[in-house]
Amino acid sequence: MYNQTYVTRRSASFTRGRNTVRHSRKGLGSISQIIIVSLITLVFGLIYVAEGTKATSFDYEISAVESEIAELTARRDDLAVEKARLTSVATAKTSVVAANMENTSITGYATD
Repeated sequence: MYNQTYVTRRSASFTRGRNTVRHSRKGLGSISQIIIVSLITLVFGLIYVAEGTKATSFDYEISAVESEIAELTARRDDLAVEKARLTSVATAKTSVVAANMENTSITGYATD
């Protein structure tokens, strides 16, 4: 005779807190994948554009500073010329040659 223990299928599969139906795990659909990839591409594109805009704004700032430097350099050169002119007038008044010169006066105008 066979010495068998009888185990019902019902007692093995219907335990407490366990379902008898097994669900298969579903992944993302093709439309969802397309949407996710396009959103990621959009985000990377916005980051790229933002970085490019930063570089352009730095170029504008550098250009503004360079134009200010050029303006101040031109002003400095003008002031150097003015200083040379004023010092030359002052030295001409105190020079020995200027002291020996005669003062000019208008003697008359030419007539036709």
